[in-house]
Amino acid sequence: MLRRQLGRKLEALRKAAGLTMEQAAEALDRARATLYRIENGAENVRFRAADVKEMLNLYGASDDDTELVLAMAAATRENKNWWHDYVGSGLPRWFQLYIGLEASATKIRKYQPELVPGLLQTRAYAAQVFEMPGGSVNAADHEERERAIQLRIERQGLLTRFGAPQLSVILNEAVLRRPAGSATIMVEQLHQILKAAELPNVTVRVLDFSAGLHAGAMAGAFSIMEFPEDSNGKEAEPPVAYLEAATGAIYLDKPHETAAYDSIWSDLADRALDESRSKKLIHDVAEEYSRA
Repeated sequence: MLRRQLGRKLEALRKAAGLTMEQAAEALDRARATLYRIENGAENVRFRAADVKEMLNLYGASDDDTELVLAMAAATRENKNWWHDYVGSGLPRWFQLYIGLEASATKIRKYQPELVPGLLQTRAYAAQVFEMPGGSVNAADHEERERAIQLRIERQGLLTRFGAPQLSVILNEAVLRRPAGSATIMVEQLHQILKAAELPNVTVRVLDFSAGLHAGAMAGAFSIMEFPEDSNGKEAEPPVAYLEAATGAIYLDKPHETAAYDSIWSDLADRALDESRSKKLIHDVAEEYSRA
């Protein structure tokens, strides 16, 4: 998966530089077939640092893109979780990889036991989240925190763009009832969830407390992303289950791994309130905050 993501990133940089594959291959003194294999993340390609740097220089890549691509290339050679090396230097690089996956997905399923998902957060709610210590963003760095909030808000354009993905969210009832800041912030946030749920490609359901013990209690928060099919009707990427922690993330794409999270999702979906009852509960909790 990382090889394919790296290949697509290099392809995007080449196209942004206004170069055809033939022009780039000639400038790099490479065969077109070699460049094709690189951009498709072929297993037999070695992403050597010198070769990748030469491509990045030709494409005029930014410092951020250069750091990200070189880290990804190193990971393909060293077989390690490359994102851990970059936590703490601004926005974590492992999250940039997630954003790339999210942007190319056709279906996204999210379970959240504690927080409103980033795609549904208001700016005020996100500010409360990023003020918490121990997260991926330095809470004491005002500029870094503001960049993270702005990125979160800009990501939400994904839901209303042309060809937007289908987003299905299941929220633990605790997400609604755990205040993040003032009652005013929570009222605004819950109304934002209801507004998003009116989009034709977004569904939000609540796993209320009466559902009892459920499979998500063992799994924690997770996302499952599915991707478009290629011209032959095959998956361009296998489904990916994404799990995030304070210092890094895990991307699972082996069939038995994603099958396990599909099973967990099925249990959550069986127990959650339907859309209508979920919206009513969200509205009722918002009214409770309004009276607080």
